[in-house]
Amino acid sequence: MIRLRYPLVGLLAVALAACASAPMHYYTLIAPAPTEASPVAAPASFRFALLPVGIPAQADQPQMVVREGGQGVAMLDGRRWIAPLADEVRGALSADLARDTGAQDVSGLPAGDKPVLRIKVDLRRFDSVPGQYALIDAAWSVHALKGDALLACTSRIQESVGPGFDALVAGHQRALAALATRIASVAPAVAAGQTPACPAD
Repeated sequence: MIRLRYPLVGLLAVALAACASAPMHYYTLIAPAPTEASPVAAPASFRFALLPVGIPAQADQPQMVVREGGQGVAMLDGRRWIAPLADEVRGALSADLARDTGAQDVSGLPAGDKPVLRIKVDLRRFDSVPGQYALIDAAWSVHALKGDALLACTSRIQESVGPGFDALVAGHQRALAALATRIASVAPAVAAGQTPACPAD
């Protein structure tokens, strides 16, 4: 019995060493703050409340999920989002919308005396193909809480990416920023009680 234990201990040590040698990488969809002075939108006459974001079940995992070929997907255990993907997407959109509109996200806060827009975003696709593209397909709406102004639109945004996972995440950051820009372009009109046309992709 003693002789049988040592090989098992040795195998366990090798397995633990292999696990310890595989580093864990964490990623965020919230873009870094600009290091240089950039144009800031004038303060808006409204505020917005961004609701929790819907995420497709296939991508809503702690691990990064990437496409492989036409039908295959892979969950990358060594590459994970720093927070649940829905929270990452919402945080990125909130920051981008605040930048583009000059308005404050008052979700969960007193709205004050300014009109409030309720913004709802559901991602129907969140595709990641390393070295090729990052794609989001979103259904979104902007609703003025005072009055009946409501705009519902869809947007499909694809960003080409270079090799590596950093480039892939940066592509998703750009795609979300582009989505926020589309929403921000119609927000003032909805806040004024109008129903503008949906922005083109």
